[in-house]
Amino acid sequence: QVQLVESGGGLVEAGGSLRLSCTASGRTFSMYGMGWFRQASGKEREFVAAINWAGVSPYYGESVKGRFTISRNNAENTLYLQMSSLKPEDTAVYYCAASRTPLAGIRSNEYAYWGQGTQVTVSS
Repeated sequence: QVQLVESGGGLVEAGGSLRLSCTASGRTFSMYGMGWFRQASGKEREFVAAINWAGVSPYYGESVKGRFTISRNNAENTLYLQMSSLKPEDTAVYYCAASRTPLAGIRSNEYAYWGQGTQVTVSS
């Protein structure tokens, strides 16, 4: 079992920045690929970013590429999502998730453990 807790969400103006954190407890964090997903009201969950167990080879959804950066600190059991140049369409609940393997994919069914989510609201 892995328990995930997100933090860092909030209200920000368009063009601003936020950094989300996801703290893991339970089994060894470094065993898992990790990802960020988001879900806007009335929409399906969307892939945002993923990173493998070693913290290399990150990849991003097209809508956030060049604006968001995913990273991890295995010594501190923490996953990050640095979000810059935020847009109103980035408004959503953001979830971190731990993959079933040390790798990380773009499909939500590849992830076994999920946090409770943190709300990000971007005002225009």
